[in-house]
Amino acid sequence: MEILYLLIPLAVVLMVVAVAGLIWAIRSGQFEDLEGPAWRILMDDDDPRVPRPPEKEKPGGPPPA
Repeated sequence: MEILYLLIPLAVVLMVVAVAGLIWAIRSGQFEDLEGPAWRILMDDDDPRVPRPPEKEKPGGPPPA
């Protein structure tokens, strides 16, 4: 019976943390685009017919002419 004095406040604190996390996720835009990432994985990004932009020179490389 004494364990309830620990478990009930612990459950309430855990619920408050979960609700705070949900509110933070909603306000920060985590649920804005639910279908975009699902479709993005199906897109073929490595099409050999599409030219890639030139890569930038790494720092410390030869100076441009």
